Amino acid sequence: MIDAVSWATATPELLLLGMACVIALFDLFIDTPLRDATFRLTQLTLAVVAVLEGYLALSGQTLTGFGGMIVSDPMAAWLKCFATVALMVTLVYARPYAAARDMLRGGELFTLSMFALLGMFIMISGHHFLVIYLGLELLTLSSYALVALRRDDVRATEAAMKYFVLGALASGFLLYGLSLVYGATGSLGIADVARVVEAGVAQPQVLMLGVVFVVAGLAFKLGVVPFHMWVPDIYHGAPTSITLLIGGAPKLAAFAILVRLLAEGLPAVAVDWQQMLAFLAVASLLVGNLAAVAQRNFKRMLAFSTIAQMGFMLLALVGGVVGEDRTGMGGAFGAAMFYVVTYVLTTLATFGVMLLLAREGFESEEIADFAGLNQRSPLYAGVLAACMFSLAGVPPLVGFYAKLAVLQALLAAGGGLYVGLAVFAVLASLVGAFYYLRVVKVMYFDAPAQTAPIQAPLQVRAVLSVNGALVLILGLLPGGLMTLCIQAVRAVF
Repeated sequence: MIDAVSWATATPELLLLGMACVIALFDLFIDTPLRDATFRLTQLTLAVVAVLEGYLALSGQTLTGFGGMIVSDPMAAWLKCFATVALMVTLVYARPYAAARDMLRGGELFTLSMFALLGMFIMISGHHFLVIYLGLELLTLSSYALVALRRDDVRATEAAMKYFVLGALASGFLLYGLSLVYGATGSLGIADVARVVEAGVAQPQVLMLGVVFVVAGLAFKLGVVPFHMWVPDIYHGAPTSITLLIGGAPKLAAFAILVRLLAEGLPAVAVDWQQMLAFLAVASLLVGNLAAVAQRNFKRMLAFSTIAQMGFMLLALVGGVVGEDRTGMGGAFGAAMFYVVTYVLTTLATFGVMLLLAREGFESEEIADFAGLNQRSPLYAGVLAACMFSLAGVPPLVGFYAKLAVLQALLAAGGGLYVGLAVFAVLASLVGAFYYLRVVKVMYFDAPAQTAPIQAPLQVRAVLSVNGALVLILGLLPGGLMTLCIQAVRAVF
């Protein structure tokens, strides 16, 4: 019999599941002109879930339910709260774009988005291999359908097919790796796996092969080299609103399963998986930044930028030194969590401006489409410029502090290898600054192709302004969010 604590632990997930089903049924009986009611109901549900997760996070409690298969700790609660807010912002930006392209006719956008968020929740709170995998599949299956939402768009359909094939391959990697870890340890629970590995009774050869496949599967979900093939094609081929949905909140869930599977489940072999992450980070920084320089399409540039950004984040995990109390790992993973949260914040504002400029029959996805944006709207040009400077790591924006925190985590680990990685990361960031600054140059110094004023709903303008302001405010006052992230991750250990 399931106890009350288990139900309490899963309350946000149950609420999200129930309302997703209600909204799906609601969509069957309303006409397209009433689609605004679906949007408002979705946003109300997400707001309630976000408040509930924020309350659980502030309580500081760690609850486990369903026989230890799920856990609700401060890290999980904060990541789920941030993911919910990110989805709310995404839907605000996406609704005008989707309405202009007839993507709201069937109501699948809101329902599938909520199911994708439910998958993220399960991934973040999963403390059992099967639960994490089920959450991952719910997220990816919803994402496949979202990419193909414009059924008459050949490019979107092709992107969905590529995503499906490569996603199935990555899921196979991860599932095979988890099965090998199970074979080596005899357990599917993360806490039990950690105890067996630390006791030294696991089969070492099978365990190490399993770790390799697990890291490969996680690397695909993060989109890092050499498992990055899907990222530029999906970013480019999917409708821009869906690109934002895939490139934003799911990064928080991917970070969570990194912590669950590697830091919580396999800390005793951290030396091995950290070496793998170091290789992935260096390759991603090199390939991502160099490939982004050659791009003329803004979405593809952001895709390769994402690869480089995730590589930079992995450096913090490499710098997490495992000790008896794991405080070094907690601090480094806290820096990584800060990096991911601020990256998602910046990504939301970047795509928000792109969606704002798009209109029916025009996608606004080439870098040249932003020419003279400052003359048309100094506010939107300023928001996008702040995002570009932040992604490049220019002070005083939040991206600078995020990169600084990662470098500090590397240097705190000590040793020539970590210093070398830090130097390489700085040099790679200098290369990355070129393509970010190119966008700023186009906005402020090139002649505009159009002079018509930019029209946008009040809600979109308000959310985008707040989004852009946070990129600056959190750069000037990063201490609160950084402390929150470090404390949340340390509570895991």
